[in-house]
Amino acid sequence: MGSLIGRNLLAGADPDVAADSGYADHPPRMGFFTDTSVCIGCKACEVACKEWNAVPEDGLEFTGMSYDNTQGLGADTWRHVAFIEQSKPIGQNETGVDHGAPPGAGGMRWLMASDVCKHCTHAACLDVCPTGSLFRTEFGTVVVQQDICNGCGYCVPACPYGVIDQRKGDGRVWKCTLCYDRIGVGQEPACAKACPTDSIQFGPLDELRERAALRVDQLHDLGVEDARLYGHDPDDGVGGDGAFFLLLDEPEVYGLPPDPVVTTRDLPSMWRHAGVAAATLLGGLAAVFAAHGRKGGAR
Repeated sequence: MGSLIGRNLLAGADPDVAADSGYADHPPRMGFFTDTSVCIGCKACEVACKEWNAVPEDGLEFTGMSYDNTQGLGADTWRHVAFIEQSKPIGQNETGVDHGAPPGAGGMRWLMASDVCKHCTHAACLDVCPTGSLFRTEFGTVVVQQDICNGCGYCVPACPYGVIDQRKGDGRVWKCTLCYDRIGVGQEPACAKACPTDSIQFGPLDELRERAALRVDQLHDLGVEDARLYGHDPDDGVGGDGAFFLLLDEPEVYGLPPDPVVTTRDLPSMWRHAGVAAATLLGGLAAVFAAHGRKGGAR
């Protein structure tokens, strides 16, 4: 606990999550950069993820309101392609973006984005897991070991993104593993391999951040002023994400929290205050017993 009080490992920038998790000699931190400006909504990533990881069906159905038939991430949906239809004029100079709208539909655009677990630098799900089922890999990713998950569900409300979930009829939690079994043998995750436009890019996180910054500059030069990065900043509320995004609108439009904060951020100070309170209580009880003993001796 002393190390947690001196340096809060549950919040703030952390340049080496794998080393903090006990991997003295480890590869570079790996992650995803999803460039939504070139996503065509094909759902190849969803299909590849389900096929490779044997993720069961999740009751897919068209709602009549959207082409989005998965609706969100969950225990049976580890990749979710969002379809956002907007009545918004499209800039004439936005040559770097395929908005997916039919020819002549100048007042409408589709925003499409493939969402996934963020593999946070400070992962609250990992912090609250009582069995060690959730663990940090040598690649800096966060993975669930279902064989020791007890189904307590503590991690579900702890996730600031609402990613992790319990499977119905099972009780255990499931989420993206960033294809731990594939990257361990030098392969890229199934979703990134299947993406036909390179919207989903996999690689060392530092390299992806540099590439993403250049892409934003390129889009700004092309007149796409709304282009911005989300989840890339190590100084944000979760210490930066292992899976971050280039967005073309506010995060809320994509169903993402605008300012995510690791929910266990204040645990060290809470433990410290609890320790002080416990010491005060014990000191008070000791004083009471001492006073009672003196009175008994005087009799």
